Amino acid sequence: MQNGTLIVFPPIMMKKTLLVLTIAVLGSCFLASESQAQDYKNAIGGRFGTANGLTFKHFFNSNGALDLILNIRDHNAHDHFYLVGLYEVHNPIPNAGGLNWYYGGGAHIFFVDHDHDGPDDDVDGGFGIDGVLGLDYKFNGAPINLSLDWKPALDIAPDTDGDLGWFGLSIRFAW
Repeated sequence: MQNGTLIVFPPIMMKKTLLVLTIAVLGSCFLASESQAQDYKNAIGGRFGTANGLTFKHFFNSNGALDLILNIRDHNAHDHFYLVGLYEVHNPIPNAGGLNWYYGGGAHIFFVDHDHDGPDDDVDGGFGIDGVLGLDYKFNGAPINLSLDWKPALDIAPDTDGDLGWFGLSIRFAW
């Protein structure tokens, strides 16, 4: 970045690190307790909004879930890649079967390709913290889950920068 510490991740190291991290977290999700939070235990699908990507949600207990998000965003002619992990607390909305509201927090790591069209990739990255507030709906009798949320984020390193405008709609296959 301009002023401050620059974290440089070669593309091959970035891919290997993300693969190992993703396998470790997904593996721990499948080995976790079998208690059910909603009408589903796991859900995977797409996330659309400020940034587009993939999402995987796993419930650990009656109301606690881990939501992993892989986001890709083209912003100001730079490619941004985010890996976000959120712990969410789900609460039912009375007399609204299948509809819950949730809140939570977590962290992210990110990588930015400043020269995505050039032969010399100028890639750097960092990390930060996230919050989340949203609604979650599971269709009765169908393996479809929808979530609509607001996810403010604060980059901590290498520079401090906040973004309050992260909104997303997730459409998932649930089981």
